[in-house]
Amino acid sequence: METLSLLYGTVLLRPYVFIFLAFYLAIAVLHMGWARTIIFTVVAYLIAFMAEYSSTHNGFPFGFYTYIDVTRNEELWIINVPFMDSLSFTFLSFISYMMALLIWSPLVKNGLDMRIVEKESIKYSLRVILTGALLFMLLDVVIDPVAFLGDRWFLGKIYYYQEEGEYFNIPLTNFAGWFIVGATIIYCFCRLDKRLTQKNGLGHTGKRNLPYQGYFAPALYFGVLIFNLAVTFYIGEYILGFCGLALTVCIFFGLVYKIRNPDRFCAER
Repeated sequence: METLSLLYGTVLLRPYVFIFLAFYLAIAVLHMGWARTIIFTVVAYLIAFMAEYSSTHNGFPFGFYTYIDVTRNEELWIINVPFMDSLSFTFLSFISYMMALLIWSPLVKNGLDMRIVEKESIKYSLRVILTGALLFMLLDVVIDPVAFLGDRWFLGKIYYYQEEGEYFNIPLTNFAGWFIVGATIIYCFCRLDKRLTQKNGLGHTGKRNLPYQGYFAPALYFGVLIFNLAVTFYIGEYILGFCGLALTVCIFFGLVYKIRNPDRFCAER
């Protein structure tokens, strides 16, 4: 009963996380079906939690940091890690994976409509895994510096690093850790998905092919960036904000170039 109460408190305390999570679940089910969405969510959460637990104890892979447990009686914690923090890795890694698929896959366009042509040799490829990990890491370049300043907005001060970092108080090891974790999540999902699909015929219940579906995951990707940039400018961190904005613009125009050239960068033609 107490766990349910704390979970309810987590939703009330971190509504933006669950709004992003809801959009993720809807998009993931449309793209992959319920079974694959559940598998991806569980895989991503477990890997993220183990990475965070490890980092808070031995510094790998994100560097040494500590969560401040001032909200332990208000929201759900799993040992020494807030539940909502590891949970956010699920939708962040998924939208990064979908962005990587968009970059490397051929696209079908009909006017403004755009959809990804799924090919097994592409969606499980190393280039997709590494590109997804890079895009996952770039999200954190915008997210983590403003999260570190959570005492100046409604997130609250939830963690600190043992040593001051090189990029707006965030150590570069943290970004390396995000790349490693992102690659691990996507790789493990791809291996598991491929095996279950080939051997057990994993179903597609819930999967749909809707108009403009190719834009759904990128819209959530940039929605996360815009939310964090808005908070960054709101608290007056203009240099940080313009750095994040420049990165966001570069990713956006890279994506626009791919959409305008649907056969560009394709692993197979």
